[in-house]
Amino acid sequence: MSLKSTILGFPRMGSDRQLKKLVEAFWAGKATEQELADGAKALRAEHWALQASHGLSEVPVGDFSYYDHVLDTAFAVGIIPARYRQLDAAGTQAYFAMARGLQDKAIGVDVPSLEMKKWFDTNYHYMVPEIADGQTFALGSTKIVDEFNEARALGYVARPVVLGPVSLLALSKAAKGAA
Repeated sequence: MSLKSTILGFPRMGSDRQLKKLVEAFWAGKATEQELADGAKALRAEHWALQASHGLSEVPVGDFSYYDHVLDTAFAVGIIPARYRQLDAAGTQAYFAMARGLQDKAIGVDVPSLEMKKWFDTNYHYMVPEIADGQTFALGSTKIVDEFNEARALGYVARPVVLGPVSLLALSKAAKGAA
């Protein structure tokens, strides 16, 4: 019998805060969406290599996020409030608008971000998903599957890390006007 080792997740920022710099460059218009995606992919590969070099037999996938994992999960299952649907509902513009808000007179958009709330009793925060009346849930992102396949293609045994449905609902709130 062999002992397997893994962890629940890995810090995503990078040893030199590479993710923060990359995301901020994207927000400032100094990096394209493709450069953002490529930089994130390289950072994940670096992190998986580091974890494997320290003896992990399985690397976590799904723990990487541009902003926060609750927002990622809500986005993945289609919890996207109507005010963001005028944006690229499956892309980064809507995702980051939910995280930061978006005010852009050129395209006639002025939407606030989702509410931010403390992650339980810590100094970390997450974006609070809004559940609308008649909310339907549908796969709107293959992020975790893509990252699983990405890790496997690099030769790693990958283990998905997901926020469960009960936790997602517990961390959510009713949308304004919802019953």
